This record gives sequence, structure tokens and C-alpha cells, in this order.
Amino acid sequence: MVARSGAKKKPLGQIISRDFKMNKYKYLMIIPVLVYLALFAYKPMYGLVIAFKNYKPTRGIERSAWVGFLWFETFFKDIYFWRLLRNTFMLSALSIIFGFPAPILLALMINEVQNTKFKRTVQTITYMPYFISLVVTCSIIKIYCQQNGLFSQIAEFFGGQRQNFMINPAAFRPIYVISGIWQNIGWNSIIYLAALSGIDQEQYEAARIDGANRFQQILHVTIPGILPTIMVLFVLRMGSILNVGYEKVLLLYTSNTYEVADVFSTYTYRMGLENQQYSLSTAVGLFNTLVNIVFLLLTNWLSRKTTESGLF
Repeated sequence: MVARSGAKKKPLGQIISRDFKMNKYKYLMIIPVLVYLALFAYKPMYGLVIAFKNYKPTRGIERSAWVGFLWFETFFKDIYFWRLLRNTFMLSALSIIFGFPAPILLALMINEVQNTKFKRTVQTITYMPYFISLVVTCSIIKIYCQQNGLFSQIAEFFGGQRQNFMINPAAFRPIYVISGIWQNIGWNSIIYLAALSGIDQEQYEAARIDGANRFQQILHVTIPGILPTIMVLFVLRMGSILNVGYEKVLLLYTSNTYEVADVFSTYTYRMGLENQQYSLSTAVGLFNTLVNIVFLLLTNWLSRKTTESGLF
């Protein structure tokens, strides 16, 4: 048999030009995003080089002396390194263990509600804390945790003693985690509610015909239906395992709670802005990012192996 000669392929430039003409307005909409990424995401990455230099603002990045891994060694030998590592992992792990499933459970419960008005009311109430300023949120927490605050009164009512929870090291982590759940549970449930709305209703009908009750339908239809979404968000969350928000920690911790509250981000803030050790703070930030990347890749690999769902 004689193979037919295929049609001539169009040059790549012609294909791109034609696609641009057909979708020119879409490309124009992308330009502001590309400019933003170029200016605020990619250009600042050049500044990472100061982690390997003895950076002096008066000399600039180019003329500052190259010191290699000196600042990394300084950080790893710092007496606070293990404390920072422990606190960062503890706060992040507790936030994942208790905070990550919370919006999933809320979305599942809201999805089971038949009363539309009640469902919308619950959604509105749970969304509201997300839009409260972090400064205001932390101020509310401090007021409630004072010696004469609401939580002390509740503790006293149940036979406990009044105390200022904000200076109690044992109370800092529960306060941080629970307040984080309260603030984000409603907003984070939106994407799960969207995933739930995409599940084929015929699967529920088939499960009911097979005799499955509501709990069995959730277990065998609902959860598998949103599992890809859960895994993608879990991979993203694990990719920021060391990114404990320094703003909230700074606003909540005191000298009494340094031992359990001081994390990488607050250490970077103190070294960089307060002590003006820019090279050291950049080295800490770079180490933080590299650990996050490792966790991202590892979690994505495990997700692919176990559930065939992942970020990439």
C-alpha cells in the first residue's frame, strides 16, 4: 500500500497569529495578570541572591560580598532553630488536622439541608468572620481571653478558675487553631459546595434504589464525588506547611508564650525588619520555601499513587 502524503502543516507563527486574532480580547484580559506576576512574583526572585551574600543596603546587591552558605549555617546553629521548627510544624499540623476537614464537614452538612432559607442563613453566618479584619479578629480574641473575659467566665461557671488565657503557653495553640477554623470554615467550604453541586444526581437515585441510607450515600457517593477536589486542596495546603501567618502570631503572642508561639515567619520578621539582618532573614525564607516545595511534591506523588488525583 502506498501511504498518502499528509497535508502540509501550517507554520507555528501562522497558527499563533490566527489564534490571537480569534481570541484577541481574551489575550488582552491576560496582560494585567502577566504584568502583575512579572513585577511582583518573578522580578523579586532576583533578591534571593542576598541569602548568599553579606548584603549591605549602602552597597547594593551586586557589590555586597559573596559568603555562600554562611547565613544558612548561622541559622541552623542558632539556639532558636529547633524551637522555631517545632512550633511551626506543630501549629501547621494542628491547623491541618483540625482545620482542613472542618469546611468539608460543614459543606456536607449544608448539602444535606433541605430548607433553602436556613441553608442560606447558615452560609452567610459562617462566611462573615472571613471578612473581618485580622486586627479586629485578634482584638476580639484578646478581649474574650482576658482575666474577666467571656472564656474565663465560662471556665469559672464550670468549676474552673479565671485566668488570662493569652499569657498561658498551654492555651496559645488551641486559641490559634480554633480561631483559625472559626474565621475560615465558611469561606473554605464554598469550593466544596461547588464540587457537591457537580455530582450527578442519578448516582444518588441508584444508591437509594440499592437501599442505601443517607449516611451510606454520603460515604459511597458524595465523598468519592468530591475526593479529587479534596486531594488537590490538600496538596496545596501541604505545599505551604511552614507558612504559618506571622501577622496573627505577632498580634496574639506575648513574652510568656514565645516558647510555643515563635515560628519561622515571626523570626524572619524580627531579623529582617527589626534587626536589619536582611541576608539572614532571606536565607530563612528560602529554607522555608524549599521545605514547602519538598512537601508539595511528596504529597502530590502520594496523592497520585493512592487516589490518582493530584495537582499535576
